[in-house]
Amino acid sequence: CRPELLCPAGDFEAMRAAVANGADAVYFGLQAFNARQRARNFSFDELPDVMRFLHRHNVKGFVTFNILIFSDELPEAVAFIRRICDAGVDAVIVQAIGLARLIKRVAPRLEVHGSTQMTLTEPRGIEFVRTLGVERVVVARELSVGDVEKISQVSSMPLEVFVHGALCVAYSGQCLTSESLGGRSANRGQCAQACRMPYELMVDGVRHEEVDDTRYLVSPTDLAGHDYIDALTRVGVSSFKIEGRLKDAHYVAQTARVYRDAIDAASRGDAWTMDAR
Repeated sequence: CRPELLCPAGDFEAMRAAVANGADAVYFGLQAFNARQRARNFSFDELPDVMRFLHRHNVKGFVTFNILIFSDELPEAVAFIRRICDAGVDAVIVQAIGLARLIKRVAPRLEVHGSTQMTLTEPRGIEFVRTLGVERVVVARELSVGDVEKISQVSSMPLEVFVHGALCVAYSGQCLTSESLGGRSANRGQCAQACRMPYELMVDGVRHEEVDDTRYLVSPTDLAGHDYIDALTRVGVSSFKIEGRLKDAHYVAQTARVYRDAIDAASRGDAWTMDAR
């Protein structure tokens, strides 16, 4: 079957843009427990309207619960899970394996997706989280097409792959730099994006002149995987995910349209290139 196009939504305008430009599903955060606290996000009061809007357009809605939580937050987490269930959310994206188990106890029918921050890179880890109730995994962003194929050949777990957007300098987004420098943890949704700042390179106490034109020394180049959609479709990827809950509606619209075209072409068996658009 045709793979899913999963788009980000940091606000209602971005969500409408995703739906209008071919998204099969949208992922978004609420005002607690998500890794993009700087996005506008949605309130619990808005959530029923959000899900009605998405389902009216035959689009699924996934809520991000992709941070680590503390023990004293467990009662609040349980209430959170129950409220998103009541609103008709289609799935919840989680980082913590303990949270995956908790969700299956509190809301056994709510679909659980393992976040890329679970660092799932090979079949044994994927099969382990299956025992916790995880029903789809977002594989680590560092994997190659060949790596994804090897997993797909031996695992029946639906695989989701990031194909576009910002990359973290740390492995699968599990960054501790922001917390160590300023007390703002990326694993609590408060990343200060220290890797996006300009730096100077010092060698034996002397400023290295050759990097003057490349001052963003630790900021990775954004991912753009549109040319790999056909290959990833053929190896069995179930969902293609665009990063960008801090992006505006124009960005969401443009990227959604490009990847909608690429996915549709791959599903038909047609060649597709960016130049041909």
